Amino acid sequence: MRKFRLLVAIICFVGINSFAQTERPVWSKEKANEWYTAKGWLRGSNFTPSSAINQLEMWQAASFDAPTIDRELGFAESIGFNCMRVFLHHVAWQVDKSGFKQRMNSFLDIADRHHIIIMFVLFDDCWNDVYHAGTQPAPKTGVHNSGWLRDPGGLYFKEPLLKDTLEHFVKDILTTFRHDKRILLWDVYNEPGNSGYGNKSLDLLKNVFVWGRQVNPDQPLSSGVWSPDLKDLNQFQLANSDVISYHNYGDENEHARVIDSLRKFGRPLICTEYMARTRGSRFQNIMPLLKQNNVAAINWGFVSGKTNTIYAWDTPMPDGSEPKVWFHDIFRKDGSAFSDTEVNFIKSLTGKQ
Repeated sequence: MRKFRLLVAIICFVGINSFAQTERPVWSKEKANEWYTAKGWLRGSNFTPSSAINQLEMWQAASFDAPTIDRELGFAESIGFNCMRVFLHHVAWQVDKSGFKQRMNSFLDIADRHHIIIMFVLFDDCWNDVYHAGTQPAPKTGVHNSGWLRDPGGLYFKEPLLKDTLEHFVKDILTTFRHDKRILLWDVYNEPGNSGYGNKSLDLLKNVFVWGRQVNPDQPLSSGVWSPDLKDLNQFQLANSDVISYHNYGDENEHARVIDSLRKFGRPLICTEYMARTRGSRFQNIMPLLKQNNVAAINWGFVSGKTNTIYAWDTPMPDGSEPKVWFHDIFRKDGSAFSDTEVNFIKSLTGKQ
């Protein structure tokens, strides 16, 4: 009898555990399109407050800057933006899980007051590989995104136990906010394969989709394609995203070709990065194209600040002077625009003018 009871207990445990790990399928095209139709045309920016150099400075308790966030999301509301893409970092959660989620909730409250829905990014393969909790470095003068951080970066390949931490991070955040209508979607991995990783990023990419589908939030999951050379990664991203997201910094002709190539998947299209003025990707030639094709338009950069993204990727300005043509960003900290003509054009597309 004792053995029988033990066997029953084991079967029950395995059954419960298996149920908990059930992975839901990719959304049907019909469900994805129905979801997207209800949202209307989405437009906005990638957002980091001007007072933060990176994701950790944005989200850590000592540097979470609600007044600046409130003021700058007010700038977004004033020009008719209704969606912002915002990066998280697992280290800020690891240090202070409860506080981190409270700050996420506070941020969502602020955004909601400005009628802005949020797209959160979980992981990222771009820029600096070494990171730490606590005080973040000062910006390097005239250098684009000098303090931005990968997450988890090269540590993923060196520390096998990190995978468990990342799984807990993803599942905790998605479980906490799985029914939150203030969140548009989960962008599970930004530019996988960047920083020379290539297919090394496939393992984490596959895992984060599995973890996300096990939680099964109300919001869709996506990871944006960004480089045609990363064929294996692209294939996996496109096959596993509920809605299709992508990056393009080319001119209107190149961008139109990308839209045409992605339409064949029959899913909503969300451009999660565009607008690099000196590369021919500007509001005046790209934003109307996106609106005409009902593609969500999320440009890189909003308020010029510690990220230094008014400077181009490969053109540092050691004297720190303001470039004649900003690479990214729309506003200065005081709310004045890089270009009033540009802002008025944006307003004409969003119905604010």
